[in-house]
Amino acid sequence: MANQSTGLTRIYKAAGYSVKGLTAAWKNEAAFRQEAVVAVIAIILAFWLDVGAIERILLIGSVVLVVVVEIINSAIEAVVDRIGSELHELSGRAKDMGSAAVLITILLAVFIWATVLW
Repeated sequence: MANQSTGLTRIYKAAGYSVKGLTAAWKNEAAFRQEAVVAVIAIILAFWLDVGAIERILLIGSVVLVVVVEIINSAIEAVVDRIGSELHELSGRAKDMGSAAVLITILLAVFIWATVLW
């Protein structure tokens, strides 16, 4: 089914789908809620800290990246769960890789924060 919308209508609909996705992540994913709360606190802290513009962008960007990767991970998990509930090696691998991506971005964020604050 092709999307027939163009111009501002397409942008408006896309924004609606994005809000719907954020709402679903907030309602259904505890990890997303936890990371979103930490991200809000970290962003506020980044503005409070006496750092330069580039450092502030790195601090904020790193925590936003964690939230983005968590949403992608949640999407992968939802698709795998939709396909079937039986255990399958590829399903487990997909979920594990999504989780690993979140872990790597968390470690990156910790590294960036530690380096900037050092």
